[in-house]
Amino acid sequence: MEGRKRIVGWGVLALWVIVIALAAPLAGKLGDVQRDRAVDYLPASADSTQVAKITEQLPGGDSTDLVLVYHRDGGLTAADRATAAREVAEVAAGHPLTSPPRPVPSQDGTTLLYAVSSTEPGTDEVARDAFVHDVREKVSGEVGGPGALATDASEVYGSLDGPLLYTTVAVVAVLLIVIYRSPFLWLVPLVVAGVADFLSMAVTYTLHQGFDISVSGQSTGVMTILVFGAGTDYALLLVSRYREELRRVPRPYDAMVAALRGCGPAVLASSGTVALGMLCLLAADMNSSRGMGPTAAVGVLCALVAMLTLLPALLVVLGRRVFWPLIPAYGSEPKAARRSLFAAMGSSAGRRPLPVLLAGAAALAALALGVLNLPGTLKQEDSFSSTPESVAAMKTLASAYPQLGTQPITLIAPDGSSAEVLERVRAIEGVSRAERGRSGDGWSEISVVAAHAPQSAGETATIRELRSALGEGVYVGGPSAEQLDMADTSASDQRIVIPLVLVVVLVVLIALLRSLVAPLILVAAVVAVWGAALGIGGLVFEGLFGFEGTDTGLALLSFVFLVALGVDYGIFLMHRMREECLNGLEAGPAALAALRTTGGVIASAGLVLAATFAVLVNMPMVQLAELGFVIAVGVLLDTFLVRTYLVTSASVLLGRRVWWPGPLAKKPVSTARSESERRPVGV
Repeated sequence: MEGRKRIVGWGVLALWVIVIALAAPLAGKLGDVQRDRAVDYLPASADSTQVAKITEQLPGGDSTDLVLVYHRDGGLTAADRATAAREVAEVAAGHPLTSPPRPVPSQDGTTLLYAVSSTEPGTDEVARDAFVHDVREKVSGEVGGPGALATDASEVYGSLDGPLLYTTVAVVAVLLIVIYRSPFLWLVPLVVAGVADFLSMAVTYTLHQGFDISVSGQSTGVMTILVFGAGTDYALLLVSRYREELRRVPRPYDAMVAALRGCGPAVLASSGTVALGMLCLLAADMNSSRGMGPTAAVGVLCALVAMLTLLPALLVVLGRRVFWPLIPAYGSEPKAARRSLFAAMGSSAGRRPLPVLLAGAAALAALALGVLNLPGTLKQEDSFSSTPESVAAMKTLASAYPQLGTQPITLIAPDGSSAEVLERVRAIEGVSRAERGRSGDGWSEISVVAAHAPQSAGETATIRELRSALGEGVYVGGPSAEQLDMADTSASDQRIVIPLVLVVVLVVLIALLRSLVAPLILVAAVVAVWGAALGIGGLVFEGLFGFEGTDTGLALLSFVFLVALGVDYGIFLMHRMREECLNGLEAGPAALAALRTTGGVIASAGLVLAATFAVLVNMPMVQLAELGFVIAVGVLLDTFLVRTYLVTSASVLLGRRVWWPGPLAKKPVSTARSESERRPVGV
């Protein structure tokens, strides 16, 4: 019989070998469909998105716009100007430009700029990057502008995959070695997480091919973090329960079956809640947010499948020896020291629940006030943690041309009214220059130079005035308009997605816990954690990290991740607490018992998840660093403050009312049965 059971384990491993073989060709193609163009991040319905799409259809296709900057602090010499003219002519001779570049000197004579635009690369990112690099090789000045910024951003995102994966694996490996204290056991969940990440890449590519979901460097990076973070959490819960069952059950196969029955429902419920929360991002209008929803959900679900099938099969095949040197012997008793910390925490919350609850809530509220100190909207040139050439060029231009827009505002107007639109544009205050460009397919392009620096309050007012004065049928786009649309759409998406996430998560919790009060406690707790984590970000972003702005999508994405992942741990705790109540304990003692039995594994899972998201803080994109910091801090707050003290103390205070209006709220129970008399249940 035991041999037959081991064959089942080998059979599952064989199935996974087939799955990996089938997924390999698809996973390898994910990088080919990853896009980090502006249109892949822009709001779907915004003016700037329409401009980006229409310009791709104009003669020559999408244009790559550059600004060549020549600067000398003491003033440009005649030789400098001659060199600039010669180099620009060389660029024009080597590439078809939409118009001859003209020099624009600064008033102080220190800087000379040339606007260069070419349709040669079209929408091909590889061709665009090659064009930008060729121009940089030909000129001695700095190369900036939207095209150069896009190339620098693309190279940063392209460089993330390797370092992000290696750093994540290293962090998880170190934590697992410390947690398991075994030279072998840590490797098993890590390998399974790697397989899950590989599978998620194949599934994401398939979804892109079938449903055209947006795949960007940001979404794939977050997917990798989720696979390793959430997947390792599920592994910690399963291995902890499996170790517990090995002391009760003589055969590994039977112990694994018992472990899956015990923690499987909670893991399924928590992962399902996370996936549903992520899919709420499909309601967002921002392309980058909407694309991240299914990508993140795929990562969580692939991690779930691998951890509930491949991991159990490997552990059963390897047997008890995988736990060496701390092998759980059949009939042995676990050491109590590992739970002493959480027993002490639970005791403090149980003795004085009201002061603990009030003090914890006050601390979270105080931290949330830091939101008022968040820096303003992150500008495009400030989105890099280092300073690439394109950003250096923009800073030079901002200093040398303080009253001149140095990147164009692009208008798209119907051919029949383009002349009238051009006249109206030139009459608008804040417009320095406007010229008609390409025409085709019923549309005409108008290039506008504002009288204010890019992304300044003056330029923003000019963009809004253009849209207001020109009305429907004329689209206003360009880099600054894109940033404005992202900010406006992020605010709109928050009003739609945040309530949707709360409703979805609350409904799932009500169905799972068969209660209304307990789900409300969990949801209120994770919302408070989100506010506090953002507040801590407001206290450190500018002063500690030197970030000069806040990404417009930070509030929404951090909310979705923290609510979904925070409820994840709440499910583990409440599921165990509910089972303790079913086994004969009142709600207060059940909450303390649940904390004692699950506190260690939840703390370990929280540390792993926080550490994996903290990896993003070292990435060279400010958007990713801010998102990683807020989520990591939020997970730590949730793990060591909210779950340990606030949820526990609230449960002690409410007693059986925490399960209202479910049957547990009315059922009289007895606390006479000791914990040793009850069979371990739940997580």
